[in-house]
Amino acid sequence: MNEPELIRSMLTTAKTIAVVGLSADTSKPSHYVSSYLQQHGYKLYPINPSITEVLGEKSYPSLSALPIKPDIVDVFRLPIAIPAIVEEMMTLNLRNLWLQQEIVNTEAAQHAEENGIHVVMDRCIMVEHRRL
Repeated sequence: MNEPELIRSMLTTAKTIAVVGLSADTSKPSHYVSSYLQQHGYKLYPINPSITEVLGEKSYPSLSALPIKPDIVDVFRLPIAIPAIVEEMMTLNLRNLWLQQEIVNTEAAQHAEENGIHVVMDRCIMVEHRRL
């Protein structure tokens, strides 16, 4: 599947999005992008061990702590954090990884794809959603 088809497929079929690195700071991209997603009908699951709640949703310390399997794992973390996220996704059998704009880890993305995870990298999920 080419990238535009993958993006369209992910965004039109997903209902739940785990947002890794979602900040309570309203000036941060993770906050306003997540707010946009929430306003457009997605159920968010914040992943941030430093906070208990954001955007009216309970925050979880890790993907493993989630009560459900999210349709998309959207990441707002530094590239160095991506390999561990990919490993956790593989363990949990999660299939859609979205690395936000300017978050690039080619090796981790390749490892994810080799293990059946669809990857969108270096793209803003809000910008792509607006294009649909």
